[in-house]
Amino acid sequence: MIELIGIPPQVLFGQLLLGLINGSFYAMLSLGLAIIFGLLNIVNFAHGAQYMLGAFVAWFLLTYLGLGYWWALLLAPVIVGAFGIVLERLLISRLYRLDHLYGLLLTFGLALILQGILRNQYGMSGLPYSVPQQLAGVRNLGFMFLPDYRAWVIVASLTVCLATWFAIEKTRIGAHLRAANENPTLVGAFGINVPRMITLTYGFGVGLAAFAGVLAAPIYSVNPNMGADLIIVVFAVVVIGGMGSILGSIVTGFGLGLIEVLTKVFYPQASSVVIFVIMALVLMVKPAGLFGRAE
Repeated sequence: MIELIGIPPQVLFGQLLLGLINGSFYAMLSLGLAIIFGLLNIVNFAHGAQYMLGAFVAWFLLTYLGLGYWWALLLAPVIVGAFGIVLERLLISRLYRLDHLYGLLLTFGLALILQGILRNQYGMSGLPYSVPQQLAGVRNLGFMFLPDYRAWVIVASLTVCLATWFAIEKTRIGAHLRAANENPTLVGAFGINVPRMITLTYGFGVGLAAFAGVLAAPIYSVNPNMGADLIIVVFAVVVIGGMGSILGSIVTGFGLGLIEVLTKVFYPQASSVVIFVIMALVLMVKPAGLFGRAE
């Protein structure tokens, strides 16, 4: 069937692998955005910059402390998440009762500041970050060669996304988070510290972005603008899946990653806009998104 449409199997399967990798980053970043918006009602435009910070923290840990990839995978989300908590307490928490536009403008300004600082310090050429030795191999699957690190990125992303979905939808902590979104006053009356829960939730969403940044560091060069273009696509993914929908972010992220690369194979001219065309169509048919609930 593949040969009948004039596409070599290696090319098609290679593009599908690329789609799963792109989808992995779309899913993780949109998941963090959905969590933050779902509880805090803040459109976190700094999410791309926080993803970039995760990659830079991994590079800092390796360059200045000699801590390799696996340590960075553990420490970078904690460090960037703690930075996010500080931002939430000092700045973002002041905007919860205001229109969404104020939160978007604030986080957009924060993103520009972070990108500008790192751009002035390290330039735009990109900083190399090598693949960990344990994942540097390649497997011959017969129909294609699969780099071990690419397979690890897909598995790690899917595992983190599903674990996050389970924690929010199936555990008591997740029930408290969802209840606090619906009626924070009532939840507080049961002795639950809602402001602290909101702060930790923002930190967790930022930590997810940093985790994705560490995963991306060996694939893409570490540079200040690595999250600037990606965040636009991720926002489209969140809108298509449904603002605040955890499952929608995961399914839509991986699905759109595959659709994007298949468009590159069959109609390359539309590959850069296909996600936005889908977003426009979804908004016309179901404004709340594929998995979202109408107000």
